Amino acid sequence: MKQNQILLTETNFSKLKDKIKKAKSEGKTIIYSSKDDELNRKVIEKLPIHALLISQANRKDFQKQRDSGFNQVMAKAAKKNNVIIGINLDEIIEADKKEKAEILARIKQNIKLCNKNRLNMEFISPKENERDSHDLKSLGLILGMPTWMTRELH
Repeated sequence: MKQNQILLTETNFSKLKDKIKKAKSEGKTIIYSSKDDELNRKVIEKLPIHALLISQANRKDFQKQRDSGFNQVMAKAAKKNNVIIGINLDEIIEADKKEKAEILARIKQNIKLCNKNRLNMEFISPKENERDSHDLKSLGLILGMPTWMTRELH
């Protein structure tokens, strides 16, 4: 994470509103992350955040569809409020082989949804794992990101 970014993980909506207001006044870029999909949707729709970091680890997939924590309704709200969808780079790096395959499949599903709705995506690393921009662009292309989306990666 860069110097002017702040990662918020508050689960109480009213406390989160106060923290966002404080971070906005300090001029910080706000990245929000939570395990609760309903809260994520509410935050996208109602609060002024820059990016939503969706956690893909420890999810249970459905029989015919993956549970990626992102859907059409959230995509429309993110497009309307200009929210970037974040991919947690640390989850990919730290997962074991089976979990990594599932995480990458969920990310691919989210990329298709973001491409359909012309949403930007970004690799975010909360634990300061800085990567070369060429590596991130290559990973994005392999996962199915269109070239217009990878141009924004840095």
